[in-house]
Amino acid sequence: MTDHGRYALAPIAEPLAIHAEYIKPETSVIQMKEKIMSLSGDSFEVTLARGHPLLKVEGKWVTISGRKKVSDAVTGTHLFDIVKEHLHLHTTYALEDPKGKKIAEVKSALKLMGSKATATFTDVRGRNVTLKMKGGWFDHSADIVEERSGQPVARIDRKMINSRDLIFGQQTYNVVVAPGVDVALIAALCICFDEKNNETQVG
Repeated sequence: MTDHGRYALAPIAEPLAIHAEYIKPETSVIQMKEKIMSLSGDSFEVTLARGHPLLKVEGKWVTISGRKKVSDAVTGTHLFDIVKEHLHLHTTYALEDPKGKKIAEVKSALKLMGSKATATFTDVRGRNVTLKMKGGWFDHSADIVEERSGQPVARIDRKMINSRDLIFGQQTYNVVVAPGVDVALIAALCICFDEKNNETQVG
């Protein structure tokens, strides 16, 4: 079955992106593969579900912020870093461009019945955008919705960790991204959600 079949999400009326070059005109399915036991700290490989490389995410375990460098997997272009910010009531991550300018913020807080996550940023059209995770991170699936319209812009499809994943220290799950949405941005938000929940499990 194709990505346009059971996975299809409705197109977004106006492009929603930080990096316009990562907007796809059709529903995209990206695969997030987390390398939990990487020697450089948690790192990720992000591919399109059919295997085409998309992003390379390198963790740097020696930094207090847990900084992760996110680059284009094909060209090697440095897109942004994911950095944990301290001195916040709720766990907060920032996306910083290569010059260190903050371009997005992700807040995540534990609730009695799961977790809540919110992302805020200014898109390429100059609009202030808020995205929220609808559903728990460990649910079979959870939606990322645009706050004002309530429209899903992405859907996280998590699968149970199998024995091979545990042996090799990695988790793999898919994320469905609606047409007109920056796939690199959605991947970054999922990494922030993942980092928060890994931290919670360790704690």
